[in-house]
Amino acid sequence: MKICVVGAGAIGGFLGAKLSASGQEVSFIDKGKQLEAFRKNGLRFITKDGEEHPLTNALFTGRYEDVGPQDYVILAVKAHQIGEVAGKLPILFNTETSVVTVQNGIPWWYFKKHGGKFDGLRMESLDPQGAIEKNIDAERIIGCIAYSAAAVDEPGVIRQVEGNRFSLGELDNSESRRCLKLQKALIEAGFKSYILNNLRSEIWLKAWGTMSFNPISALSHAMLEDICRFPETRALAERMMGEAEEIAGKLGITFRHTIERRIAGAQAVGAHKTSMLQDVESGRALELEALVGAVLEIARMTQTPAPTIETVYACTKLLNKTYTEADARIRLSPLG
Repeated sequence: MKICVVGAGAIGGFLGAKLSASGQEVSFIDKGKQLEAFRKNGLRFITKDGEEHPLTNALFTGRYEDVGPQDYVILAVKAHQIGEVAGKLPILFNTETSVVTVQNGIPWWYFKKHGGKFDGLRMESLDPQGAIEKNIDAERIIGCIAYSAAAVDEPGVIRQVEGNRFSLGELDNSESRRCLKLQKALIEAGFKSYILNNLRSEIWLKAWGTMSFNPISALSHAMLEDICRFPETRALAERMMGEAEEIAGKLGITFRHTIERRIAGAQAVGAHKTSMLQDVESGRALELEALVGAVLEIARMTQTPAPTIETVYACTKLLNKTYTEADARIRLSPLG
């Protein structure tokens, strides 16, 4: 099976490394220092137990033309970067190619095959010019929800932090042959994987945490467990989650966990830096629209007040503007 990982960061590299080790024909498309490191030393994957698994025999490239048509394209770039690569993705497509989306937050395709009054609606916050929709047909898309945490320790070195579950789902919640085939490949690679018949409910369950914990961590520079243990930030997360639950409810979404249980799950992850905090410390643009902005867009669509989410969004958006315009990063360092 031919699989191309577009964006071999923490999650993309994690998926690609294990799929390649299990015998799948995996190629990686990336750029910058990450690609330079891959070409020089291959991909070094480190399990949460500290075992190192080098991958040197895969194709690492920055040129889509080097790869050719694939069975599956794992789209693992950050949500705000999809527009940049969307026009090149068709180079990887044949008539049967599936695009597996593993971004955090609300996806750009959320209302495709949704049904109801919002069916087919394009999310302005995620695809303002329609470039993504134009180049990735909804028929190709398989939704994927990553219940795992990983980190890029340095260019070319990817470390598993926690979890290894990647659940899949069709946009119409059907059980398809292509999902079953990919699920089998993931399980053979050592992942846990389930086919979802309630894809959007699971998207909201995951987004419930990321839309609150990620911006709070970016603003406070605190780890997950610290946010959950500190009374004021725990209460802030609870208020944000309560507003999101009301917004999702307007779309017919119900949550299978309570807010308290969702926060407890995040606390159990321990001293983990969220992806947004990692981006702040590295000076990268934040994945803010998919995690928070899209939630607010849906709040406006459904006429649902969300004052706490709006406040945190505004502060985080200014933070992002401040350090990216200064071409800087913000990282805690000891005094003296």
